[in-house]
Amino acid sequence: MNFDDTPQEAAFRAEVRAWIDANAPKELEAELKQATFGNSGLTSGDPIALAKAWQKKKAEAGWACLHWPKEYGGRGATPIERVIWGQEEGVYGSLGGLFIIGHGMCGPTLMAWASEEQKRKLLPPLASGEEVWCQLFSEPAGGSDLAGLRTRAERADDGSGDWIIRGQKIWTSGAQNSDYGILITRTDPDVPKHKGLTMFWLSMKSPGVEIRPIKQANGQSGFNEVFFTDVRIPDAQRLGAVGQGWTVSLTTLMNERLSIGSGMPTGFPELFDYCLNLETEDGPAVDNAMVRSRLAQYAVKASGLKYTGMRAISALSKGETPGPENSIGKLVAGASMQELAMFALDLQGETGVINDPRHAEAAQKFQAMLLRSPATRVEGGTDEILRNIIAERVLGLPGDIRVDKDVPFKDIPTSGKR
Repeated sequence: MNFDDTPQEAAFRAEVRAWIDANAPKELEAELKQATFGNSGLTSGDPIALAKAWQKKKAEAGWACLHWPKEYGGRGATPIERVIWGQEEGVYGSLGGLFIIGHGMCGPTLMAWASEEQKRKLLPPLASGEEVWCQLFSEPAGGSDLAGLRTRAERADDGSGDWIIRGQKIWTSGAQNSDYGILITRTDPDVPKHKGLTMFWLSMKSPGVEIRPIKQANGQSGFNEVFFTDVRIPDAQRLGAVGQGWTVSLTTLMNERLSIGSGMPTGFPELFDYCLNLETEDGPAVDNAMVRSRLAQYAVKASGLKYTGMRAISALSKGETPGPENSIGKLVAGASMQELAMFALDLQGETGVINDPRHAEAAQKFQAMLLRSPATRVEGGTDEILRNIIAERVLGLPGDIRVDKDVPFKDIPTSGKR
């Protein structure tokens, strides 16, 4: 394979590089280089305001959501041009973390299922960072079984055609900073669980929506519980037909695994640099045979993730929808991050317990990575779910036994008793 730029790609790269050099917030570069997974590293200003300012500047110059159509706030760029932009944006790309769900998951779902009028209204401010979106899927009682959700949507009894939402979501990233969200609900409990779902979009400022941030092990509060108490949604905000929610959600999920898997760091570059500079009792860490062996293993995984991601880019360049094979990147990256962080802390010895970036070795990068890494193996599909997807839909192996497949949702037992 030849990964050199074509003349057209080289010209595009030069244009990107010139614009970033002239417009990037270089005063933030040093702080952004100290970012840890789950923490932007920004202390000189409001991280949300700084992220929105950079996204707005990109949008005004035509660099926001490059692969989106121009009429929806994008540039109509090719997948490879999108890759080139990411390479050249470099450290400033971490400012876009606030928008990853909206741009990577909600936006593609709206493009596939919203009306043309809604797309032209909702997508440009989403692309420009003016509005932030979240994804309201997971529930406390469902675990890994998304189709087991219990948040109900019922028609209002006033003849308006509106829907009344009651229930709870959990694990909703960024809900506290979001203006809108896409919401999957149960509208028919009398049919099997995958067939009785319906998808909507709504304002997170709607009466009856309550957001409660969850304190995480790493000290952050990126995830939330969201409660719905008699929330009214017009039928015009439905995505897809009534009962078609599972099909609509697959659009979101396939894009989710592509977005998370392709953008999830493993920490390998940081570990490699750390080992190059770490002095042990026996000399430089990188000269140790055991350390070199582990680095080689991590390098192989990082390379595999890179080229698996390029396969996805190739598929997108042909107009294909992200498929189940994108579960591979997320599955491998999440487990690698946790394993790599634990190895780095082993190398740090007793200083590995220090969780203060001012005093910890490697500015606490690996401590933050370890504390955040369990979430990476749950969000966007647990390891177990992803293994099933890869086994069944990529490798063609027999599916799991699903005793509730054809059972009406209302008849599925929720405990040892019916």
